[in-house]
Amino acid sequence: MGTVTDDEVIRKRLLIDGDGAGDDRRINLLVKSFIKWCNSGSQEEGYSQYQHMLSTLSQCEFSMGKTLLVYDMNLREMENYEKKYKEIECSIAGAHEKIAECKKQILQAKRIRKNRQEYDALAKVIQCHPDRHETLKELEALGKELEHLSHIKESVEDKLELRRKQFHVLLSTIHELQQTLENDEKLSEVEEAQETSMETDPKP
Repeated sequence: MGTVTDDEVIRKRLLIDGDGAGDDRRINLLVKSFIKWCNSGSQEEGYSQYQHMLSTLSQCEFSMGKTLLVYDMNLREMENYEKKYKEIECSIAGAHEKIAECKKQILQAKRIRKNRQEYDALAKVIQCHPDRHETLKELEALGKELEHLSHIKESVEDKLELRRKQFHVLLSTIHELQQTLENDEKLSEVEEAQETSMETDPKP
């Protein structure tokens, strides 16, 4: 046989003793009183044992009634605990759902905040630039100015081409003049040479 532990001894004692008020002792006394009553010699002794048995039996019935009340109370407590346990489970489940919902709301709030920050930054960038109407006016003015500059460029190019032609004519004239001067100079030299030769020749 294995060693009997203290818990098993206490469990068996409670099973026998009820709520621990000494019911097993009362039953033993009742059995002993019954035996004495059976073996009593005189009527007075038998009556005394009989009264003692009734008293002990009344105590046992009272103890049993109290035990039943305690048992019913424990059952009600267990039902109450089970009910509270289910309520707590429902509350925990509801809390988990609320936490999950709060997390979703936090994520959504973060996205909204991020979008708002990006919108504010974009709005600041847009405010740094002129609006569409002003931009179109500036573009129109720039187009007119570009057209005016194009006309000026064409005029300058025409004048430049004219000056180039005039310069070419001037160079041609200078070159012709230079050729004429050179020819005149050579002719003068020939004439001077002829005159010199005529002066040095003897007369006949």
